[in-house]
Amino acid sequence: MIKISLGPEDTYALGKSLGEMAKPGDVFCLNGDLGVGKTVFTKGFAAGLGITEPVNSPTFTIVQQYDDGRLPLYHFDVYRIGDVTEMDEVGYEDCFYGDGVTLIEWSNLIEEILPPHVTAVTIEKDLEKGFDYRKITVEET
Repeated sequence: MIKISLGPEDTYALGKSLGEMAKPGDVFCLNGDLGVGKTVFTKGFAAGLGITEPVNSPTFTIVQQYDDGRLPLYHFDVYRIGDVTEMDEVGYEDCFYGDGVTLIEWSNLIEEILPPHVTAVTIEKDLEKGFDYRKITVEET
């Protein structure tokens, strides 16, 4: 599926709709350059799960867990990870294969430990089409 976002509200809405459909054990891999709207998408996704607490990117903590929705959300940001073995230290397997939903920003940096079936969400800018234009591709692998 390819969706066009013309502003943060569209990106948020797509995230929310995917969050509403998420099931236990789902893993979403969220990729795109800095500033494309990954955190906006994640905030919408969390809202779709019924999470009401503030959602921020866990850039320095690697993972943030939210438990107040219909399913737990494990939000990873692996941008600053130096080596994939650091994921063992945060107990990634309990998240990836648990009863919640996992959303991973910059998942391309840890491809070798991803489950075989994930939903890849790629957000791309095209400044020729406008500052807020985003092409969001969602595909299951």
